Amino acid sequence: MAETLIHPSDPGNLGWAVVFMEYPATLCPDEDMERHRDFRARDTSKTIELKENTIIVVLGASGDLAKKKTFPALYGLQRNRFLPRDIRIVGYARTKMDHEEYLKRVKSHIKTPSKEMEEQLEEFCKLCSYVSGQYDEDDSFKALNKHLEELENGRKQQNRVFYMALPPSVFITVSQHIKRNCYPKNGISRIVVEKPFGKDLGSSRELQKALEPDWKEEEIFRIDHYLGKEMVKNILILRFGNEFFGATWNRNHIDNVQISFKEPFGTEGRGGYFDEFGIVRDVMQNHLLQILTLLAMERPISFSPEDVRDEKVRVLRGIPNIEPKNVIIGQYGKSLDRSKPGYKEDDTVPKDSRCPTFCAMVAYIKNERWDGVPFILKAGKALNEQKTEIRIQFKDVTSGIFKDIPRNELVIRVQPNESVYIKMNSKLPGLSMQTVSTELDLTYRRRFSDLKIPEAYESLILDALKGDHSNFVRDDELDASWRIFSPLLHYLDSSTDIVPMEYPYGSRGPAVLDDFTSSYGYKFSDPTGYQWGSNPNPDATNKL
Repeated sequence: MAETLIHPSDPGNLGWAVVFMEYPATLCPDEDMERHRDFRARDTSKTIELKENTIIVVLGASGDLAKKKTFPALYGLQRNRFLPRDIRIVGYARTKMDHEEYLKRVKSHIKTPSKEMEEQLEEFCKLCSYVSGQYDEDDSFKALNKHLEELENGRKQQNRVFYMALPPSVFITVSQHIKRNCYPKNGISRIVVEKPFGKDLGSSRELQKALEPDWKEEEIFRIDHYLGKEMVKNILILRFGNEFFGATWNRNHIDNVQISFKEPFGTEGRGGYFDEFGIVRDVMQNHLLQILTLLAMERPISFSPEDVRDEKVRVLRGIPNIEPKNVIIGQYGKSLDRSKPGYKEDDTVPKDSRCPTFCAMVAYIKNERWDGVPFILKAGKALNEQKTEIRIQFKDVTSGIFKDIPRNELVIRVQPNESVYIKMNSKLPGLSMQTVSTELDLTYRRRFSDLKIPEAYESLILDALKGDHSNFVRDDELDASWRIFSPLLHYLDSSTDIVPMEYPYGSRGPAVLDDFTSSYGYKFSDPTGYQWGSNPNPDATNKL
């Protein structure tokens, strides 16, 4: 890899590092194309819904992910009668516990505000059982298989879904032991894999190669739970179901696109795990990049899983590697009132850690539609609020009497308080020609007050049972996304000269953030008098 480094003396300078990189052989775009051709040669025409004779095995059943997400999602699906008939749910983990302790963990994050829901939870628990065993021993998985066979009671068809709520360090060995010892002889098998899918392009490919001998691509469901969120799934409908958006969805009308992810809490004792990955791997390479592909993709010829994912891959192939000159990183310190600890005060975090807890970066897409439009991705922990949002800013009115009025913006609030609104300019009522910033507003809790938005995990588990891969990550898509980020990640991991800028816990991020976004064309308009929904001045913090 050819590399030239330039470090300015001012660490706050936006151009804090410039790296010129050539493609090494492992990152060759031609190899991406070859993998894509290999995928299209596979037989993915069969989408079979599992309606009966099915067992769901939750591996890692004693962990936080299973307790907080997997079991509540399965309960929600069962309560609404979306799970297959005669479903059984088997937990598997290393923790030794009896049936009562296991059910206590299953129930721990399931809310039952009514007596009816309490009764439904008890019925759900009757479907659950638990097997304790190791992750690297055939005998343990043989014991699991024996339990599954007892539940199947000699039926001819055995459909099994293996949900790996596990740390990535055991993905490979567990998948291999499942294949050897628990793969059904007569039936359909599917394996659901949680992110992270590796740490860079090389480790991702190692994981892929380890899965390939045992599992067909159509049997693998790689979960990125953001693809199950209602507003993310709505992007395709907004884009391709409204002609007035289609006419302006290009570089001739859009100045910049921002995708922001904010969390108001820090690592809270999980810093040791987070420090291994950092905010770029944890959020940006997966969640935010998935949103970007849906915003930027061309119209698929159908809503079939492969047609949609083909267009997403084409977007990824058009994105050059992220350049460090287009990146700022930060790490949170103590809050200004000293009540919240800094990242390094977490006992599980190394005291010399350079792990970024905040990152803002810019990606470009080299195609006719988007050439020159900056896609600004921002993500951080220990910030001033919780919010995931897409903000598409249109270009200035360039002629006539209204050239100084604020820009139009389309804002999609992914979470919380799901909404879509368009910031537009209107005449202020009265005798003058004064303009005012207002909105066309679709706030879900008002417009759809009688509907419950499903949890992302409910939606994705149901898709896996249906065999629908639309909202799961394909292998060539994963490969293309790591190709974009790996050079930057390797540079940040290896360069001791790059130190994240500290920002206070509870702030908006590093002090240079506004200068960074404005340098790529974003214009912040004064929100005075602007109201969105029932919350006055919601854009008071829209700089991030």
